[in-house]
Amino acid sequence: MAEPFDDYLDLLEAARDLGIHPQSLRRLIKQKKVPAIMFAGKYLIRKDQLQMFKATYDPRPGRKPVRRLL
Repeated sequence: MAEPFDDYLDLLEAARDLGIHPQSLRRLIKQKKVPAIMFAGKYLIRKDQLQMFKATYDPRPGRKPVRRLL
């Protein structure tokens, strides 16, 4: 029998999967870039939604290069 939260990761597990700091993931959740629910004071993220986000996320820090016209 499947447990009700088998399809979810907590914040630390999800951050480890993405290879980023948990505070960075918390910021992405607050910016509504990563869908998550709050349950018992913890963020829970669906595994399938995390994988969809991970496919397009670039974890490198800093601003992205901008092409400038001369």
